[in-house]
Amino acid sequence: MALSVLDLFSVGIGPSSSHTVGPMRAAKLFADGLKSEGHLSSTKRVQAELFGSLGATGRGHGSDKAVVLGFKGLDPETVDTTTADDQVAAAALDAELWVCGDHRVDFNWDEDVVLHRRKSLPAHPNGMTFRALDHTGTVLSERSFYSIGGGFVVDGDADAADRVVADDTPLPYPFTTADQLLAICRREGMSISDVMLANELTWRSEAELREKLLALWAVMRECVDNGCAAEGILPGGLNVRRRAPSLFQTLTADTGVTDPLRAMEWVNLFALAVNEENAAGGRIVTAPTNGAAGIVPAVLHYYVKFVPGANDDGVVRFLLAAAAVGILFKINASISGAEVGCQGEVGSACSMAAAGLCEVLGGTPEQVENAAEVGIEHNLGLTCDPVGGLVQIPCIERNAIASVKAINAARLALHGDGSHKVSLDKAIKTMKETGADMKTKYKETSRGGLAVNVIEC
Repeated sequence: MALSVLDLFSVGIGPSSSHTVGPMRAAKLFADGLKSEGHLSSTKRVQAELFGSLGATGRGHGSDKAVVLGFKGLDPETVDTTTADDQVAAAALDAELWVCGDHRVDFNWDEDVVLHRRKSLPAHPNGMTFRALDHTGTVLSERSFYSIGGGFVVDGDADAADRVVADDTPLPYPFTTADQLLAICRREGMSISDVMLANELTWRSEAELREKLLALWAVMRECVDNGCAAEGILPGGLNVRRRAPSLFQTLTADTGVTDPLRAMEWVNLFALAVNEENAAGGRIVTAPTNGAAGIVPAVLHYYVKFVPGANDDGVVRFLLAAAAVGILFKINASISGAEVGCQGEVGSACSMAAAGLCEVLGGTPEQVENAAEVGIEHNLGLTCDPVGGLVQIPCIERNAIASVKAINAARLALHGDGSHKVSLDKAIKTMKETGADMKTKYKETSRGGLAVNVIEC
């Protein structure tokens, strides 16, 4: 199996990678399949059923809207985030949907997009089934998909053990564990980002890779800028007020402040800005999920703003090292909150950001692995319990806290020689086992934890 840094980081739309980006991509795959298989011209109606966590929290995560946009042929990376809600509302009001953008079908919002709060498909908590019907109601095509975290989608024919979307490209330095990665680094005298770069050159040139990674960094920066400028109340009904704009104004006005923890305030700002934009359905970088999308950008902003000598080369190396750790989580455990709780989202992002920062601060491969381990070890058992099914409470603040934690993990690791008792591999294994033991109500269903102990108003 082969995963790229560009699999772990991609441009998407908020508020959720598994509940918004994944369903949109799946619905587009289904619609494209209707066209390629010759069924589109006979299709008079399309229907979607969302199961498990998608059914339980899909309204708050915009899953229902996402499948409508996907049916229309729109993609999370390019959809106009300013008109997306209006497009869905128009389809519901006009009782018609333009599949693939040019084929009209009848559409009934209440009957054609159904969320099952208590029913699940067998292979993953985030299951969905789409079908196309002709004028007699006969099913022309029916397919199921699973959104397995980070925007990754697998076909419903995949068995329960299939959790990785990857190709079979042979890599010069393949690894599936941190121990294997460290062994390569020692044998070849390479850093973790060096190993990742060598593998990435299998798919594209170094210049192309650099361009794409810096483009992702540009989206992260734009997201922070947008979050710092957009004031008001976040959508969804919880009446959560955006805090990034006022914090930004405070920090930029107090230029003479000598508070030794002022850098932490900026890190909080960067994370809040991203996750408030995500909660509002804005454009973000899935890193590795939307619910945890603020952590890597916040720590990268810390690197650029506060580390002397920071440059674009460092940004590229940061993202490569972070992705190496993300790949380990993806193939050995999960980055899906619906599968293992928030430890799989915020926990993995914290670990990735810690590794990336440690790499660009001059850490050895052993220190980078240590930083990553510290990042996840102290997020083990973290539940996913979004209030009202919205990616707002506790998600937004949780990203800020984890961003600071990632920086601390990197700095702590740099004070050691890389040797430690708990390996990253063991921590990832523990996260997977903890997720398996965790009750379903704590895995993005909004049936436990804060989701039931906080009044939704």
